Amino acid sequence: MGGNLHLDLWVLIEGLSMDNNAPKAGASRGGFGSLFGGSSPEYSNSELAGVPLTGMSPLSPYLNVDPRYLTQDSDEFILPTGASNTRGRFELAFFTIGGSCITGATFGALNGLRMGLVETRDMAWSKPRNVQILNLVTRQGAMWANTLGSLALLYSAFGVVIEKARGAEDDLNTVAAGTLTGMLYKSTGGLRGAARGGLAGLAMSGLYALYNNWDHLRGSTPSRY
Repeated sequence: MGGNLHLDLWVLIEGLSMDNNAPKAGASRGGFGSLFGGSSPEYSNSELAGVPLTGMSPLSPYLNVDPRYLTQDSDEFILPTGASNTRGRFELAFFTIGGSCITGATFGALNGLRMGLVETRDMAWSKPRNVQILNLVTRQGAMWANTLGSLALLYSAFGVVIEKARGAEDDLNTVAAGTLTGMLYKSTGGLRGAARGGLAGLAMSGLYALYNNWDHLRGSTPSRY
């Protein structure tokens, strides 16, 4: 009886010592995962030491995806077959016409307000003066919106037609569209008026084309010094 008790105590002490000397990593694999028959993946210090904290070049063990696909040097778009990556004149026509109408209405309203204040400066603040100022504001706003909107419509229409006819998009289309717009807009004044309008359109479109290519011209021009 005493011998069996001594043997049982020795077996219990040996079992406790083996449990204390076992690696604690197995304990981390237990917990709730062991209850459901699964275990969570673990990485040693040597494996985690090779993972940089900054940068997106290597494969992350946490994302399971190569982060290099998340960083792009240039914009990428999905375009229809045969489509250009830049907007053409037809797409820009809507913005040009709408922006011109809004700009004309704003400028005309401010000009009408200025004219109304100047013309009614000798009148006291009353209802007749307010009505006169509002009439000038609405009249000038509508007139300038109609003028700039009509010019933008003619310019956009000529630009689209010339682009389709030539099959190319360059500054020549801009200059030609501006010249034809000025000639047609002033055609009611006869040949002299059409010529004057054409010269004005040529000058404005030429300045616009020069402004768009100013950086290119400066970069291509050799320096004297």
